[in-house]
Amino acid sequence: MKKDMTCIVCPIGCQMTIEEKADGTYEVTGNTCKRGPKYAINEMTNPTRVIPTTVVIKNAMLPRLPVKTAEPIPKGQIFDAMAVINQVVVEAPIKTGDVVIKDLLGLGIDVVATRTMDKC
Repeated sequence: MKKDMTCIVCPIGCQMTIEEKADGTYEVTGNTCKRGPKYAINEMTNPTRVIPTTVVIKNAMLPRLPVKTAEPIPKGQIFDAMAVINQVVVEAPIKTGDVVIKDLLGLGIDVVATRTMDKC
């Protein structure tokens, strides 16, 4: 299997090609830095993403609180994660880094606040 991709590890944005060999190894070409092959192999074998989004917050200056997953989660579980996150309502005050959801989907990854919001 062969796939073309744009690397997002650094600002260069190399156009890389990754090819799976018959023996199960991967060959990556087109990368400028040494982080490119690791990114490409991970994208082929276990793609993950950090989810930045918002949840409802009560008694705060704004109606929504920005949050994100503390670590990347498997790309195939993003829709399931969003279904859980969209049900959450928190109460002010909240500080940046506070855990809003512990152990999202049993992955051992928390959802944390990315903004402090005081109580109104």
